[in-house]
Amino acid sequence: MATHTGGLTGTEDRGTAEGQKAIEDGGTDRAATVRIGNLVRSFGERRILDGLDLTIAPGEFVALLGRSGSGKSTLLRALARLDHDVAEGGELAAPDNLSVVFQDARLLPWKRVLDNVVLGLTGPYAEQRGLAALAEVGLEGRERAWPVELSGGEQQRVSLARSLVRDPELLLADEPFGALDALTRIRMHVLLRRLCERHRPAVLLVTHDVDEAIVLADRVVVLEQGRIAADLPVELPAPRRHGSSEYAALRDRLLAQLGVDLAEDAGQA
Repeated sequence: MATHTGGLTGTEDRGTAEGQKAIEDGGTDRAATVRIGNLVRSFGERRILDGLDLTIAPGEFVALLGRSGSGKSTLLRALARLDHDVAEGGELAAPDNLSVVFQDARLLPWKRVLDNVVLGLTGPYAEQRGLAALAEVGLEGRERAWPVELSGGEQQRVSLARSLVRDPELLLADEPFGALDALTRIRMHVLLRRLCERHRPAVLLVTHDVDEAIVLADRVVVLEQGRIAADLPVELPAPRRHGSSEYAALRDRLLAQLGVDLAEDAGQA
């Protein structure tokens, strides 16, 4: 039976390098925000997660790539405690204080923007925190707007504000920018990275976009048939330029891991 553990405490230094070093030195129990060991999840006869192992340090941004059916969303749902049947074996440890951002902003249409942001938030300063969160995502002054009055990008900004207003230890993002146009996606990448640098949650981003993974993440993990096929650090200076040779080499390596051979595809064109 899978063991679910909540409320993990992180190290005082939430930096990726220090957290990763603690893990490598055998300090996983003390340093990890997410700890998954030998996790199995099946649907009928089909095994989606097959003895999966993954650790995410405090403040670390991990992007999760994989072909359709590789287990990306299954893993995210398990971490978010949206899958109550992950009980086939292994360990699944994540903090209680986590937030999820989906591709669909999932705003309540009958509530105004500020009410959506502070939904479920209690205490005397809930409204003040909600206003501050909206200002962080560039929506200051839109707190009384209805969701239908917002563009798709603005709705996702509200979704980000709702997720970060609670200062989560772990932010789970399931293709949050997949429905946005190219220019809006670039703006959202910049915003998300800035917000994560400010709030320092551990992040697990599920995406099909290799470029998005490279631009945003500290590490890129590739899933294949329910197991980790590659786990690569992104050691590129910011801002990460698409035209650099280092960027291109990492991109080609990840695409090859996903079954895309650029040289072969060009020869067949």
